[in-house]
Amino acid sequence: SPFHLLGQQMQDLLGDGGVLKEVVQPGQGPPVPRDSSVSINFSGFLEYSDRPFETTSNLKYPRMMKLGRDVTLCGLELGILTMRKGEFSRFLFLPVYAYGEMGCPPLIPPVATVLYEVQVLDFLDSAQVDEFFAMSSEEQNTVPLSKLFNVVDTERSFGNRCFNQSRFEDAKDRYKQALTLLGNRETEDKEKKRSIAAVQLPIYLNLSLTQLRLDRPLKALKYGHKALEIDPTNTKALFRCGQAYLELFDYEKAQDYLTMAQANKPFDIDINNLLRKLAIRYKDYLDKEKELCSKMCADFVKK
Repeated sequence: SPFHLLGQQMQDLLGDGGVLKEVVQPGQGPPVPRDSSVSINFSGFLEYSDRPFETTSNLKYPRMMKLGRDVTLCGLELGILTMRKGEFSRFLFLPVYAYGEMGCPPLIPPVATVLYEVQVLDFLDSAQVDEFFAMSSEEQNTVPLSKLFNVVDTERSFGNRCFNQSRFEDAKDRYKQALTLLGNRETEDKEKKRSIAAVQLPIYLNLSLTQLRLDRPLKALKYGHKALEIDPTNTKALFRCGQAYLELFDYEKAQDYLTMAQANKPFDIDINNLLRKLAIRYKDYLDKEKELCSKMCADFVKK
């Protein structure tokens, strides 16, 4: 049979013939860790069928799936744990590692061996995050700052991935979760407070940009100002505030913040482009105001 011929050229991962693997395109870096969240493209096939019974090929951005929770097929999870980022492989799963004796009607018949084609797009090792959230709030407050920062960095990485996929609401939630973890940390040590603030700064900048993408300039302004409380001359924070004020039609304040950003980076293309956009909008605004005043004066004279 086709699956029997294919299996002869595949690697037996477990020694019982239940999970067979063929690497089509090698990946790079370390294998996927056991407690990871993974983003994969996959398609599942029955024997004698070239049409998948399930696939992610129609998704532009496959969602992150937590191993041990979201990946429910035993053989698929075992196979993913042998893969590396960017790798594309084929797997054959015997029923015991797939859908069992009963199958999954109407798509999967009883006692079916299935073929999966899998590509690992990305993964994040979220073991420390899982361990951290399993703690009580008192325990969370006693872990070393380095561990807290690792958890926060993972949350921010999830947020960045969502942002890059234009899932701005999800990105916002991840960034806010990261800030909550930092805000919950109680300390009187000045050096530790400075370290926490340094980690908060890029997240405030991320949140400000995310809120701009969500057309919420007031909230973008809020997080831009929080970033400036930590670093009053931060160019990105000044730029974000300038963007937000422009969207709020406060042209004078937009001019102030963008000019300060430009003073830090005179040749920055984004800053200079936005200043030109501001000048055009401000001129249009003043022209309309002048026209309105002229009409009002003309109407007053007529009376």
